[in-house]
Amino acid sequence: MNNVYEVMSATAAQMKILNALPHPVVVVDRDGRFHFANSDAEQFFSAGMAYLAKRRLQDFVPADSPLFALIEQVRTENSRISEYRVDVSSPRLGSERMVDLYVSPLPDNPDLVVVMVQLRSIADKMDRQLTHRSAARSVTGLAAMLAHEIRNPLSGIKGAAQLLATNASDEDRGLTRLIQEESDRIVKLVDRMEVFSDQRPIERSAVNIHSVLEHVKTLGKNGFARGARISELYDPSLPAVFANRDQLVQVFLNLLKNAAEAVHGREDGEIKLMTAFRPGVRLSVPGTKDRVTLPLEFCVEDNGDGVPDDIREYIFDPFVTTKPSGSGLGLALVAKIVGDHGGVIECDSQPGHTVFRILMPAWREEASEAEPQYNFGSEG
Repeated sequence: MNNVYEVMSATAAQMKILNALPHPVVVVDRDGRFHFANSDAEQFFSAGMAYLAKRRLQDFVPADSPLFALIEQVRTENSRISEYRVDVSSPRLGSERMVDLYVSPLPDNPDLVVVMVQLRSIADKMDRQLTHRSAARSVTGLAAMLAHEIRNPLSGIKGAAQLLATNASDEDRGLTRLIQEESDRIVKLVDRMEVFSDQRPIERSAVNIHSVLEHVKTLGKNGFARGARISELYDPSLPAVFANRDQLVQVFLNLLKNAAEAVHGREDGEIKLMTAFRPGVRLSVPGTKDRVTLPLEFCVEDNGDGVPDDIREYIFDPFVTTKPSGSGLGLALVAKIVGDHGGVIECDSQPGHTVFRILMPAWREEASEAEPQYNFGSEG
């Protein structure tokens, strides 16, 4: 433990500067052992310095990662090197860990190397949000068209099938019943899609997210999540979220239902509901110079099989689903609601660990109905 926070003869003031940096910074030796980690690095590795001091970088990052070749090159050339879009994904750090790396030798000590990590995930997530919203706009137009062009003909088809059934044989009556059932199923699908075309302003207020999650948990435990093990990790000091309570319930019901289906039948299946305060995430408001902060983080995590690789990138797009009887609109609706609230949703998934993470704005006491409320949703 003598090497804990031992970066040469660094002063307390220097430590404060390193801890104030908005990026993970670590110092490692030739064996990959940690000699220093700032507060962002502790968050990045999900471990405190006392724990990291007993571990090596190889315990968190795969041995074949480009990071190690970069560190070795820095030692050999004794010069600073930067590399962009480096994949450091691992079971410990999670999937989709694409980062920019800045590696430098530590002056006067060739055994130590400084590594600064700049997360690309937030920028990439913003790009994915724009894709989700573009898809939502497409569904909005499609829903309006379907409601007008399909519902009326379906009513006529169903009515004709009912009339035919009155004089049909038993065998033919089964076919007319099939026509009616399929007509009803298509109408329900159109009804679900019509939600995307609802452009009314959202009525928002201060909402206690823990009250929402407990309500959703109760509904789930008495229905689709009966028998599932659900645990909570809440930040009790979290401020209220600026949102529509009913729509938040709809969001987390969808996410909890998906998690329950993912762990169904697993003896070790577990679902976690988590809340945390994550300052520092801000979004520019289209058409203005304003920036909106998204400090509230809400997560639904499960240890199911994970989202298949081939659809992970499109998981929030309409009609994308792995369920034989699914419509593929549940997560698209979740993304629309979150976007309409000015929030961001992302999915980090690998076998045995899937997290749906939502970033939302906090309620401000001075906010009023007279203030403009920014919408990053389906209208872009």
